[in-house]
Amino acid sequence: MKPFLIRFSISVCLLFLITSCVLFQGPPSKDELIEDMLIQNLNATHFNPQELNDTFSVHVFNLYLKRLDYNKKILLREDVDKLAAYKYKIDDLVKQNSLEFFNLSLDIVTERTKEDQQYYHDILAVPFDFSADESVELDPEKFSYAANKTELKEAWRKYLKYQVLYRVNEMQTEQEKALAKKDSVFKTKTPAEMEADARKKVLKTEDEVFDRLNKVDRDDRFTLYLNAIVGVFDPHTEYFRPIERENFDMALSGQLEGIGAQLQEKENEIKVSSIVPGSPSWRQGKLKAGDIIQKVAQGAGEPVEVTGMKLDNVIKLIRGKKGTEVRLTVKKISGGIEVITIIRDIVVLEETYAHSNLLKTNGETIGYIKLPSFYADFNKMGGRSCATDVKKELIKLKSEHVDGVVLDLRDNGGGSLGDVVDMAGLFIDKGPVVQVKGRSGPASVLADKDEAIVYDGPLVVLVNTGSASASEIMAAAIQDYKRGIIMGSTTFGKGSVQQFANLDDYLNVNFAAFKPLGSVKVTRSKFYRINGGATQLKGVVPEIVLPDRYMYLDLGERELDYPMKWDEISKASYSTWKVNPVNYSKLRKSSEARTKENESFKLIAEEAQLLKHQKEDTKETLNLEKYSAQQKALVESNKKFDMLNKEIPGLDVASLTEDLHVMAADTSKMAREKDFQKRLKKDAELQEAANVIKDMK
Repeated sequence: MKPFLIRFSISVCLLFLITSCVLFQGPPSKDELIEDMLIQNLNATHFNPQELNDTFSVHVFNLYLKRLDYNKKILLREDVDKLAAYKYKIDDLVKQNSLEFFNLSLDIVTERTKEDQQYYHDILAVPFDFSADESVELDPEKFSYAANKTELKEAWRKYLKYQVLYRVNEMQTEQEKALAKKDSVFKTKTPAEMEADARKKVLKTEDEVFDRLNKVDRDDRFTLYLNAIVGVFDPHTEYFRPIERENFDMALSGQLEGIGAQLQEKENEIKVSSIVPGSPSWRQGKLKAGDIIQKVAQGAGEPVEVTGMKLDNVIKLIRGKKGTEVRLTVKKISGGIEVITIIRDIVVLEETYAHSNLLKTNGETIGYIKLPSFYADFNKMGGRSCATDVKKELIKLKSEHVDGVVLDLRDNGGGSLGDVVDMAGLFIDKGPVVQVKGRSGPASVLADKDEAIVYDGPLVVLVNTGSASASEIMAAAIQDYKRGIIMGSTTFGKGSVQQFANLDDYLNVNFAAFKPLGSVKVTRSKFYRINGGATQLKGVVPEIVLPDRYMYLDLGERELDYPMKWDEISKASYSTWKVNPVNYSKLRKSSEARTKENESFKLIAEEAQLLKHQKEDTKETLNLEKYSAQQKALVESNKKFDMLNKEIPGLDVASLTEDLHVMAADTSKMAREKDFQKRLKKDAELQEAANVIKDMK
C-alpha cells in the first residue's frame, strides 16, 4: 500500500474511533477528551501499542511519581501511600475517562508545596554550623520519602546547608585568589559575613523557585500526567500542548543571537537535547547533550535558578545580544556541577554543513570530513543536502590525492534517512542500506540504486555515544558491507522513527470548541540494519573501540525509561566489499598497542574513572573544612587533564586548496577555519584514525 493511502486509512480509522467510540458519561471536559484521544491515537498508530492492564498501570504510576517529585522534597510517605492505592487502577480510570488519580495528586502536591515554603524560610533564618561532621546524600534514588514532616524538614535542612556551603566555598576561593594577586579593590569578608551572604542568596533562589512553582497551573501538571501515560509506550513518544509544540527543538540561535543549544523541559528540569553545530556552545565545547541547566547568570550577575521554570522563560534568560556573556551552572552526565561561560553570537550556518580538511601526519595526507547532522532540503526550497555536500567534499579530497578518508559522525544526532541512503552510495556501487518496518507488514528496504562510486579508498568512520539515529544507520551500513572500519565508542542506540500528529486533525466536529488540543509525537516504525539486526538499544559497536571519557557511565537509549526492545528481522540481500578487503583483526591489534602507550588516551581513561567515581559517590560532606580540602584536591588533580587541551605533536591540519581560494577574500571565514583547525589538532581520536588509515594502506 502506498504511504499516502496508509496515512489516509489511519486518519479515517482514528476519526471513526473518536466519532463513535468515545462514550463519556455526559459532556467530557477538555482534559478527559485529550486523554482519550491520546490513548486511541497511540493504540492505532504506535509501533508497540500497549494493553491497558495492571502492568501498564504500574508503569504509569512509577513514571508519574518519579516525575512528580523526583528530588523527594515535597511528598511524604503517607502521600505516596495514598497515591499507591491507585497503582493498579490507572488503566481502569483511563478506560473510564476518569481523572480521579490525577486530581488527588494535584491536591496533595499543591498542599505540600505551601508547607515546604515555610520550611526553607525557617531554616535559612538561622546561621549554619559548618564545623559539624555530617553529610548529605544528593542522589534521590538512594534515599526514601520522608516518613513525617520532621524528617522532611531535616532533609530540607541538609539540602539548604549544602547549597549555602557550596556558595561559601566559592567565596573563599575567590577571596584567596584576590589576596594572592594583592587585589586592592577586592573587598574581603569574614567567614560569618560570607555565610550570611550565602544564606541570603539561597533564600532568594528558593523564593524564585517557589514563586514559579506557585504559578504552575493545572494544565502544566496535567501535561506531566499525560506524558507519564504516553511515556510508557516508549521514551520518544510525547504529548505537547500547543505552546510547547512551538518550543520543541527550539534552537537558541538561528535567526537569533544566542548560544546555539537545543533544550527540552523534562521532569521539571531543563535538559540540553543537542548542540547546534557551528554555534557558540559548539565552539566553546563544554556544554553537552544530556547536561541539565540549573542556573543562568548574565555575565558576572547573580545566577537565577531555573529548575521548575518553564522552557520559554529559560530561553529568554539565555538569549541575548552578540558579544554578551552568559554563565550556565549545569549538572553534567557524571553528576558533577560545572559553571560554563559562553559568549553569545550569531550562528554561522556554513558551520552546520559538511566540511573537510587535510590531516597531515606520519608523512600521510588524509582527508577529513566533519558531518554535524544529516541535513536535507525537506521542503524542496532549494536548500542543501548533506549527501550532495559530502559528495562534493570527496571529489575535492580526491583532487588533493589523499591517502584515505575519515568521516566524523561523532555527536551527529541524525536527520534525513534519504540522505543516509544516498551518502552510503558514495562508498559502494549499489545495494540496500537500511530496512524500515512499521508495526505490521513486511519491512521496506531502502537501497542505493546508483552504481557509481565516488570514493573507493581506505575509509574510517568515527562515532561515539552522541551518534544517534541516522548516524547509526550510516555506520551500520559501512560496517555490514565491510566497506571501512568504525572507530570510537558504541553509539546511542536510537533505532526508532517518530512522526507528529495534531490532535485537532482527528477531532469530531461536535468537539470543535475544545480546539486547540495539542500534538503527540509518536514512534511509528523502527530501523533495521541490512544484516537484520535493529540499531535499537544495541547501537553500533565499533571494530576499534577507543578510550572515551564516558566509557564507564551508563548512557544511551537503554538508560531511558521504558525503551523499546531490540529485535531482528530477515537479512536483506547484499554482497560485502571485495576491493582491498579490511583486515579487522590486524588493524585492531595495532591500534590497541598504540592507544595503550598513548599519553592522551591514558589521561582520557583516567578521566573516565574519575567521572565514574563522581557519578557513584553522591554523598557530600557538610563540614566546610573537609569540603574545601576536597575541592582543592580535585582542582589540583584535574590539572593533569589540561594536556588534553593542547595540540598533539605531529598532527597538522590544513585547508583544501579550493577552500583557501574561497576564504582568501573573507577574513571572518578564514578566522573560523583556523579556530576549527585548532580543535582538530587536539583530537587524539582523530590522530589514531589517521594511524589506522596508514595501517589500512
